[in-house]
Amino acid sequence: MEPFKVHILGCGSALPTKNHCPSSQVVEVRGKMFMVDCGEGVQLSLRRCHISFNRIQCVFISHLHGDHCFGLLGMLSTFGLLGRTAPIHVYAPGEYESMLNAQLGMFCAGMDYEVVFHGVETTLHQVIYEDKSITVESIPLDHRIKCCGFLFREKPTLPHIDREMVDFYHIPQHQFNNIKMGADGIAPDGEVVPHSRLVKPADPPRSYAYCSDTKYMPRLHELLEGVNLLYHESTYDKRDIDRAIKYNHSTGEQAAMVARDAHVGHLLLGHYSARYEDEQVILQEAQAIFPNAELSNEGHSYEVK
Repeated sequence: MEPFKVHILGCGSALPTKNHCPSSQVVEVRGKMFMVDCGEGVQLSLRRCHISFNRIQCVFISHLHGDHCFGLLGMLSTFGLLGRTAPIHVYAPGEYESMLNAQLGMFCAGMDYEVVFHGVETTLHQVIYEDKSITVESIPLDHRIKCCGFLFREKPTLPHIDREMVDFYHIPQHQFNNIKMGADGIAPDGEVVPHSRLVKPADPPRSYAYCSDTKYMPRLHELLEGVNLLYHESTYDKRDIDRAIKYNHSTGEQAAMVARDAHVGHLLLGHYSARYEDEQVILQEAQAIFPNAELSNEGHSYEVK
């Protein structure tokens, strides 16, 4: 299977700490690189993770709090300094467009590449990006300002050629693509070999959902049903539930409830408050409800499987 990974560049919240940078990650799927949120320090994190700046083709901004977007302008400026010529696409709440254009005009005039802005309606669940291999959907969230998450889904692939069977029937290689598309095979002696004998099932499509920032949403799981990997903010532990309610954030326990109800494969916790020196308390309360949970951390990559 082709790689489908999530590279964590930052998993802290509003205040950077010695342990965590503000929110940012790169989703690597089928050879493409998509950035999700772009907090301060993102360029250093990219260097540390050995991710080429030029491979990033889209940036998805969940909302317009600084810890999720203050790193974008500096990164776009660096792209220009590196001689980038390929366009980059920015998906963000629509009201960001005029501000971004003003900043680009002030600090990034004369760049040799285009920044293409796509306004996202954060209250709608819809496909906002699509190519031949994946789709990206917006996930409405409930924060203090307009905010949405993102759901990356692979499209179904074609079945695999069963090498042992095509060799047994001496099926010529030039037929393989047609067989994958559903055609029967034709042996050199003219025998018609049913398609079903010559293929193995396709790999099941994988999916990854990013949900930050949001208060606990009892019906959020309906949009996340069965995803393989879920990143859900867990800013606080349950002792700070009053803060979570006040600032429209979630606890580790609440993130685990979403994961459990959505029947996800794996849960990544993140967006930790700076008040915690050690996030183990968040992990423990999450694992009490959803055992297959772990803490995300900068510099780590997580397979979607």
